[in-house]
Amino acid sequence: MTSERIVLPNLPQNDAPEELLQQYGCGPIKFNGSNNALYERHLLFDNALPSSEVGNRERYEAAARSVRDILSQRWQQTDQAYNQENPKRIYYLSMEFLIGRSLSNNILNLRLEPLVGQFLKENQLDELAILAEEPDAGLGNGGLGRLAACFLDSMAAMQLPGMGYGLRYEYGIFKQTIVDGWQQEQPDNWLRRPDPWEVARPQHAVTVELGCSFEVRGGNLKAITGAPSKLLGIPYDRPIVGYGGKTINTLRLWASAAPNSFDFQEFSAGEFVSALAESLTAETVTRVLYPDDSTSMGQGLRFVQEYFLVACSLADLIRRFRMNNSDWNNLPDKVAIQLNDTHPSLAVAELMRILLDDAALGWERAWDITKRSLAYTNHTLLPEALEKWPLRWFELMLPRHLQIIGKIDRLLRQEAMVRWPDDQGRVERAAVIEPGGGLVRMAHLAIVGSHSTNGVAAIHSRLLRDVTVRDLAELYPERFNNKTNGITPRRWLLLSNPDLSNCITNAIGDRWITKTEDLERLKPLADDGEFLGAVRMAKRRAKLRFAEWLKSQAGIRVDPDTIFDSQIKRIHEYKRQLLNALRIVALYNRIRENPHIDMPPRTFFFAGKAAPAYHVAKLIIKFLNNLADTIDGDPATRGRLQVVFIPEYCVSVAERLVPASDVSNQISTAGYEASGTSNMKFMMNGALTLGTRDGATIEMADAAGEENFFLFGLTAEQVAASQGWYSPWWHYENEQETRAVLDLILSGHFSRYEPVLADAMRNILLTGGDTYRHLADFTSYMEADMRLQSLYAKPQDWTRMVVRNLAGSGRFSSDRTISEYASAIWNAKPCLVP
Repeated sequence: MTSERIVLPNLPQNDAPEELLQQYGCGPIKFNGSNNALYERHLLFDNALPSSEVGNRERYEAAARSVRDILSQRWQQTDQAYNQENPKRIYYLSMEFLIGRSLSNNILNLRLEPLVGQFLKENQLDELAILAEEPDAGLGNGGLGRLAACFLDSMAAMQLPGMGYGLRYEYGIFKQTIVDGWQQEQPDNWLRRPDPWEVARPQHAVTVELGCSFEVRGGNLKAITGAPSKLLGIPYDRPIVGYGGKTINTLRLWASAAPNSFDFQEFSAGEFVSALAESLTAETVTRVLYPDDSTSMGQGLRFVQEYFLVACSLADLIRRFRMNNSDWNNLPDKVAIQLNDTHPSLAVAELMRILLDDAALGWERAWDITKRSLAYTNHTLLPEALEKWPLRWFELMLPRHLQIIGKIDRLLRQEAMVRWPDDQGRVERAAVIEPGGGLVRMAHLAIVGSHSTNGVAAIHSRLLRDVTVRDLAELYPERFNNKTNGITPRRWLLLSNPDLSNCITNAIGDRWITKTEDLERLKPLADDGEFLGAVRMAKRRAKLRFAEWLKSQAGIRVDPDTIFDSQIKRIHEYKRQLLNALRIVALYNRIRENPHIDMPPRTFFFAGKAAPAYHVAKLIIKFLNNLADTIDGDPATRGRLQVVFIPEYCVSVAERLVPASDVSNQISTAGYEASGTSNMKFMMNGALTLGTRDGATIEMADAAGEENFFLFGLTAEQVAASQGWYSPWWHYENEQETRAVLDLILSGHFSRYEPVLADAMRNILLTGGDTYRHLADFTSYMEADMRLQSLYAKPQDWTRMVVRNLAGSGRFSSDRTISEYASAIWNAKPCLVP
């Protein structure tokens, strides 16, 4: 493998709109003297409505289809170039792609803003109203899916021949509403209206075979053993536009269908439901993202989803490989398959099945090809997130795969016994099939069946290697490496924060858009008063925009003159939204005890979803909303403290709140956060980090200088070392403010009519042992918060620290991450599209 970094191509920045259109194969477009031809054609012929009945939804679809028309020829040329050049291609398999809205992002990456701006002005159209009509495609749960979307953006920008494979969930991650402070889940039918970006490819449908079939019995799906069945995978393609429009890659999403969707004989006999049973069963597979896994039925459906993704994607990429290659030995030289977390781990067994049964290769040859073709990214250290599937499910649905996994397990055990002949415990810990439990360890299968296993931040990769899978890491040390996550600066700075982007471009030029290492040139400007003023003004405008948006969308008024202090991420105990709440209660207490205390006014923003079956996370959301109502209703703190929980957190909300935030809370229990990417988004948008030494925050502080971060709390080593003796009661009994905060919470002050909430807080923080060390870090958190308040009182010093963070943020571009994957894991190079 080469260790040479892949770098972004030099892209022209100043093409005229007419030249851009010609580049995409459109030529000059005129209609009644203006650039309206594509749009007006779609508006008229796609809807067949009189102009008086056309609304913003129809305008959005016409605009999106017009942009798709412009990029379509380049999209086709990209695919043709890959077929002609036959480069090594990257296939990124992920159960999640949190892509967000596409129209504004595609306009930006095609660099069509001048044309679009002119068009909107000529037609007096409301840009924001039109953009808001696009659903925020919720094909992901959080950071994992957003990372996958950023990676696809970077591959296309870097002209790497890459492709994403995922599932076309009819209903994405649920829509979140808040009723009386409690999270309520509603279906997210993002495909209720036509999606103008997707293109169905039924000619490339894939047949997926299962070892059993299903029937509807008593309103539930029941497995029928000994009766094999088939599913049909229908691909839908979405364009992934690289910045500058040079390369347009593809995200292929699979929808499940039945080969025979309708039994005419049963229908004619009056069995109307039974006639559609096969179709209902098949479509259930891609109906919902992450079905509730608190039941065995939900877990079984997720298992089928994962195999369906793997089977469809491998069949498709093998078809592409065989178009230009006849020798199976060349598969690792032409194909790099990246498994995004454990969800696609069945690719190990499926690729072996293809090579053994379809290609008729011997075991050793097939095993060598499989390992050299596959690579695995681990995203978690939490045991509950390292999937294990029951052997009986394999026996029922995938008996051939169980045979293959059984042999992989036996060979691994033999290899481990040679290494540790006198330590059966290590052999069992390394095994793929868990001893005595009848479970297949999917992370172990991915590690054993691939040539590379990477973590996503330096500390995460170290803990993965030294603790989580230590035995496998010692058996295969050469396979373990680190690739710290990143974010695309196109969406997360250029698109979402135009004022700060212009400020940066005016200072150092626009090369930073594709070469974020140029942001380091901002460092000397931390002492430039004029530049500091421009940065402050950019933040002010972002806060004003967000405040106006929040008022119009949710009816919530916030004061942009307060500190915007944010924590936005999935609700989980280890991410410690509850620790943030303890801080707010402490500040609330301080104001009540001393109304004249010198404290800058603050607005605390929370946003995030709790998994439907995660009861404790839902209790945390309820407590946060109760906290917000109590503080808002107290005259002593009104105007000084405000807590806002923003429902329905999604990419579009983050694009607005991140640029407006002054403070970023990254306060996970040290050793639990794999990497984080919201931390990078905030840093790149001029927010200062109040955080623990966890995940990528450690590397961010190293890049900007720890003196430019507000770090606090236990280290991962200290958390681990305290497992046997830690007691939250010590902090309650010996720390005055800790006790005062807890006493107020446990008194029911924030839950007067809901004693169950105070009881839950007592269990989480005290009687339950405080697993995630909220109280251990609380005093340190408050001390860091005081340092933050003191600095905010000095605007020049605050902004100087902001600029140093901006200057250090370039390292956390997903372009850098993908460059490292391409050179060190995939051995893939750019393929230029003529």
